[in-house]
Amino acid sequence: MDLRVTEERLLTINEVADLLRVSRWSVYQLIWSGQLDTLTIGRRRLIRPAAFAACVDLLDGKVA
Repeated sequence: MDLRVTEERLLTINEVADLLRVSRWSVYQLIWSGQLDTLTIGRRRLIRPAAFAACVDLLDGKVA
């Protein structure tokens, strides 16, 4: 098992909404459509910064 500890801070739904300047509902729609990968810890959904960047690239049309 590869357990990597990084200084990368997980983002909340609210933080992602603020960064994208959209509503929380829009962020949930990205999650439900499979465009934004999340981690579920208990009842919380958290987003890795790399998953956020991949979603932005996908929305921007940079992913082939």
